[in-house]
Amino acid sequence: MEDKSIFKSWVPKWAIITILFVCLLHSMILLGVYTSNVTYAASFLDIEPEDLQFAMCVTYGTLLATILIESRFSSFFPAKNYLIGVYSLIGVTIVASGYVDNFAVFLLLRVAEGILMALPAITIRQLLIEQFDSKNAIIIGFSFYYGSLLLSSPFIMNIAVWFLDHYDWKYMLYVSGGLQVLNVFLILVTFRGHRITKKIPLYQIDWMSYFLVLTAILCGAYFFVYAEKKYWFESSQMVLMLITALITGGLFIFKELLVKRPTFDFEVFKYANLRIGFLLFFLFYISRATLSLCHSAMYSIWNWDPSRVAGVQYINGLGNVIGLILAAYFLMKSVSTKIIFLIGFSLIALYHFWFTFLFVPDVALSDIIVPYFLQGIGVGFLFVPLILFTTSSVPANMAVSSGIVGVSGRFWGSTIGFCVMQNATVFLNKKHFFKLSQFVTGENPEAQQTIASTTQSFIAKGYSADNANVLAMKKIFGSITKQSTLLADMEIYTIVGYGLLVLIILIACNQHLRQTMTLVKSKIWIG
Repeated sequence: MEDKSIFKSWVPKWAIITILFVCLLHSMILLGVYTSNVTYAASFLDIEPEDLQFAMCVTYGTLLATILIESRFSSFFPAKNYLIGVYSLIGVTIVASGYVDNFAVFLLLRVAEGILMALPAITIRQLLIEQFDSKNAIIIGFSFYYGSLLLSSPFIMNIAVWFLDHYDWKYMLYVSGGLQVLNVFLILVTFRGHRITKKIPLYQIDWMSYFLVLTAILCGAYFFVYAEKKYWFESSQMVLMLITALITGGLFIFKELLVKRPTFDFEVFKYANLRIGFLLFFLFYISRATLSLCHSAMYSIWNWDPSRVAGVQYINGLGNVIGLILAAYFLMKSVSTKIIFLIGFSLIALYHFWFTFLFVPDVALSDIIVPYFLQGIGVGFLFVPLILFTTSSVPANMAVSSGIVGVSGRFWGSTIGFCVMQNATVFLNKKHFFKLSQFVTGENPEAQQTIASTTQSFIAKGYSADNANVLAMKKIFGSITKQSTLLADMEIYTIVGYGLLVLIILIACNQHLRQTMTLVKSKIWIG
């Protein structure tokens, strides 16, 4: 009987699984290499943090759009040649980005990286799912892979901090590119050259749908990332971006509903689990966005150095690992999906309420370690069950469309989450700063006494009376700024905490949550 396996006969099954996992982890590098150290990367490119966030959205948004047409490319080329070519190009783009200091060119590279992230994904995942023949094996595989992506940020941040202490930033990119060479070598040695799918001509690619949805995604992301900075609808550029996103998105939906063989099958939304899963993913990522406020406080309020913040993130990462293990155990025991979601969101809600009382001018690591750890457990506990819940109820012929919905939930959740936190922080900071500054500029005797004593302390250090008064006011208003930030963070955490409580109640009352997920039957590995 002819051996139709894509792998050479001498390669053992455990090696096949390991190699496929290694090949999938290129996503971790591309998603984390610049976001691991936002401040340095932004200064390196001479851009604002919002620009770097948009660059991240460009990569993820392009990946989301490219999933629509990925199967056409993977079906046209033999798998071995296809994967070798893609990973070679990934290595080139990563290294090239180290020599780019123009933001427009950098964005073009991020578009290329988004495309290259998507191209091997479905092929590798399909090969990987074929290696598993039991429910437990699939759960373990999901937990390992998605756990690696979940841990990518703290892992790469610690590598980045070490590289910046010892080498130039480019060396980190050289290592990242070198890992793609490892992928090429593994594929070259272990893969056979024959075709595993029927060849489909490239002219059948629905380029119109691709460019419509890509335009809608990038324009929408631009609007949400820059809306606060450009004063929302006061900017004609923001209005243009939103209108463009709505028109192109509408045209995409209209076209897909009319054609006989759509690129994206809107029939997937008939399945209640997929609709609920999309919404939960969206809210999950918005609630995750508050963690950036915690890390920002570590830098700007508590004055922790980058290496310490990087190390602290391992605590949250350990929580992720424990959450992933617990979730895998619950899934193997066929625990109700509703119970899993209730526990996970409850842990994240507890983190928000607990941390509300920790936004003070100075804290010790021992003060924040428990809620910070619990947030990691909650995120790890929810991540894989949400992916499985969203995709496993949909028929196999809609696997790609259900996967796109899952990725969309994460993309728009993280993008809009950034927008919500950015706008809420700015608005609440201004509100609290205005209220607190009134006590300084008014006739408050305590404020005047503080100003006088602070001025005298600078005079005692040798400053003139005028300079001492200016420095005293700067110091006091600096303290007010920090206090305003802490109050804003407290309000945001409280609001998100109550929002999660409402979500927990709705989950408890929901009648559409399935008791278990039929993983082996669905054979879905998307998202």
